[in-house]
Amino acid sequence: MADEVKKAVDQAENLYGNASSMHGLGREAETVIEIARKQVASLIGCEKGRIVFNSGASESNNTVFNIFRDRIDDKVDGRDRIVTTTIEHPSIIETVKYLKKKGYKIDECPVDKTGRVDMDVMKSLMGSDVALVSVMTGNNEVGTIQPVAEIAKMAHACGAYMHSDATQAIGKIPVDMEGWGVDYLSLSGHKFYGPKGVGVLAIGKGVPYCPFLHGGHQEGGFRAGTYNTADIVGIGVAAELAGKNLKDEHDRLWKMREMLRTGLTAAIPDVVVNGSAKPEEVLPGTLDMSFPCAEGESILLYLDLDGIEVSTGSACASGSLEPSYVLLACGLPVELAHGSIRFSLGRYNTEDDVRYVIEKMPPIIKRIRKMSTRKLPE
Repeated sequence: MADEVKKAVDQAENLYGNASSMHGLGREAETVIEIARKQVASLIGCEKGRIVFNSGASESNNTVFNIFRDRIDDKVDGRDRIVTTTIEHPSIIETVKYLKKKGYKIDECPVDKTGRVDMDVMKSLMGSDVALVSVMTGNNEVGTIQPVAEIAKMAHACGAYMHSDATQAIGKIPVDMEGWGVDYLSLSGHKFYGPKGVGVLAIGKGVPYCPFLHGGHQEGGFRAGTYNTADIVGIGVAAELAGKNLKDEHDRLWKMREMLRTGLTAAIPDVVVNGSAKPEEVLPGTLDMSFPCAEGESILLYLDLDGIEVSTGSACASGSLEPSYVLLACGLPVELAHGSIRFSLGRYNTEDDVRYVIEKMPPIIKRIRKMSTRKLPE
């Protein structure tokens, strides 16, 4: 969390009145919650819509798909199909898997080698039977930015609604929900230096809605549950901070990303950079690279010993190593997907951090490749 957010959360912890109550303490809590609502709405361009506070983007994504599952069940408008992509966040991918098992019609649009949606296929998937189109704003692994406004226009042209998971994009690039024509937008506070466990589902004016959590009348009946006042205040302050100097921060992150990319590709042979190389098509703080003949988990653990914290596209589960489905969807061979590392740069990283990684990583890759049974081609 940003220091300013920590301070605001600590102060808001004293506002222990229930924001749903009419007494003085309740009204005081309600006041700061409404300030946070305006702060978030301003950041994402949702001035005419509705900001619903919740536990995070996973809840937001599930809420949206639940709305349209119910609409399909009730045969609303005769629309019984949902269109999404092959590289969405697990909170959508796993929901889609569940819906498919239940017999729902789901189409997953493929992406090109950079992770960008194949727009010709997306266009072909549009039709009078589509209820919802869901495409993330920026990918969490390769950082690819999708043409959300263009896709929303296509969705609306066939009478469908548009959802975008903008979790990775908030605070990195300008997000304009209403300008893009997005009907539902998901985000999580911790991705832009707010608290964990608090997020938002932004809802456009006049779009279908059904609460995911039933109970009290909180959030105007849009989401039940006692208000988490302190963290809601925190996400509001984080949103206000994210909106300040957004372009300068974008440019600073991009400069460090390129410094890291060029430094590692110059120092390490046979490196593959995943995703787009165009600054307008990739989030500035995300760099995904594959290192042939070096397993991602080994790289991660060696880097961690040097105090460098990264993530890998593959995950060890139940004793089996599974490569990143995002990288496979981009057409990357299984071996390269296994050897992928994602670097995430943020507000508190410096160029000295980048230089440190460039210094420490080459000998690590050399050591792992030396131990590997697979060898680089001569």
